[in-house]
Amino acid sequence: MSGLASLLDSDVGRQIIGGISSQAGTSEDQTSNLLNMALPLLTGAMKKNASSPDGAAGLLNAINSKHDGSILDNLGGFFGGGVDDTAINDGAGILGHVLGGNQSNIENALSSKTGIDAGTVSQILKIAAPLVLGYLGKQTKENNISGSNDMSSLLGSMLGGQSQENQSLITSLIDTDGDGSVLDDVADMVIGSSKKKGGLGGLLGSFFNS
Repeated sequence: MSGLASLLDSDVGRQIIGGISSQAGTSEDQTSNLLNMALPLLTGAMKKNASSPDGAAGLLNAINSKHDGSILDNLGGFFGGGVDDTAINDGAGILGHVLGGNQSNIENALSSKTGIDAGTVSQILKIAAPLVLGYLGKQTKENNISGSNDMSSLLGSMLGGQSQENQSLITSLIDTDGDGSVLDDVADMVIGSSKKKGGLGGLLGSFFNS
């Protein structure tokens, strides 16, 4: 899996960051900073949900029905002319499913850490969510994933090969009251790993480079 630096220097990385920035009205630096923290949290939330057979079945059903990874093969079409309402609504549905009642707490915590207003954070997450699930769908098919254990392992690998302790730290945010304390630690890990490949800093690379 490629690291974050190689992704952000790639044509795909520039297209993703630039497309989201244009849609949300944020700078590319702001967008990159937000995604570095948000994507591990989304993946951790999916991993937490997939730890149960019902949760894994729900993810597999979403993948088999509409999130097969083809979205990543046509990013120009996805971003061209602005992300359409169908994609935004799809992203909202994904966030509601994986984050549940903690969605607003997480958005507010990310807003506090990045300086981006919570409404814009929400918009960016809605755009990013179908891309995340599309990548998961692509990897699910390539690795013949069919059950909760395999799905949980795959999502763990998407977290950049982090230790179980660090993965637990990420997923634990889903169970907090939204005070942002866990997000502080996640942000520190992202910043601390940004100068090396792998880890949380390499998550974007593992998402969009197979």
